[in-house]
Amino acid sequence: MIVNSDIIYKGNIHCHSTNSDGQLSPEKVCEFYKNLNYDFISLTDHFKSEYNFTISDTSNFSDDKFTTITGAELHAGKNSNGDEWHILSVGIPKDFTSPTEDESGPEIATRALKAGAFVAIAHPEWSGLNLNDALSMPLGIHAIEAFNGVCKTFGRENGSYLIDQVMASGRMIGAIATDDAHYYEKDANAGWVMVQAASNSHDDILDALKSGNYYGSTGPEIIRSEIVDEYFHVETSNVDYIGLVGRGARFEKISGENLKEAKFPLAKFHNSWARLILRTNDGKQAWGHPFKIYL
Repeated sequence: MIVNSDIIYKGNIHCHSTNSDGQLSPEKVCEFYKNLNYDFISLTDHFKSEYNFTISDTSNFSDDKFTTITGAELHAGKNSNGDEWHILSVGIPKDFTSPTEDESGPEIATRALKAGAFVAIAHPEWSGLNLNDALSMPLGIHAIEAFNGVCKTFGRENGSYLIDQVMASGRMIGAIATDDAHYYEKDANAGWVMVQAASNSHDDILDALKSGNYYGSTGPEIIRSEIVDEYFHVETSNVDYIGLVGRGARFEKISGENLKEAKFPLAKFHNSWARLILRTNDGKQAWGHPFKIYL
């Protein structure tokens, strides 16, 4: 939950280069996001045998204003649909070992967690994942993609349904937005994470991600949010809808034009959880990190 966004950094943590199936070289990917004034990225090429299990090294493209974090999209085993898993791993070590033939998705995710990575389920709607799939992942997995830019091009970009189901099961899980850029024309600069961190360094960004100090967005901004006297207070950029959703049909909302703040009572979310949603009339959204409520 963002408390104060005076120090916040914008990043994309899912994209691909010519080291797997992307159309730009790693250097050009970094240049692309630098030119858009992103603070950091993680280049997450597919970690597969057909790409020689390459973990792209972008460290040479970091500077005092732009940070790169080693990443990969991991694949192992089969999900409930019989398709391979797609697991986002940000901060994965460069010497991470390739999967064995019989390694499962949950097993490779466990290895990534133990190696110190921020681990997330990629594009659940595109993969047709269900709650059993999500709960097969190890305890401690960090997030699910609420939005995936490349999947929007064919209408299956959402992940909120699975985030809510996992939260209702009693597990904590975060909401991220990503590009998953391959082509860098229609699928880039579509979704990102805003991270509240001590600095725009590799370690501070990674620590903040793993601590849940971020939100996902395709446009709207969370300026401040906090709980005071059994109310949730939030300040935002100009939006047309501010809402809290929770277990089942629990919600609080306001809608109108050019909204910039809201104050919601939390009584109906007591002993449960809630997450913030922002929307604009042109379809832009933001997804706050879910939080538990004990009044």
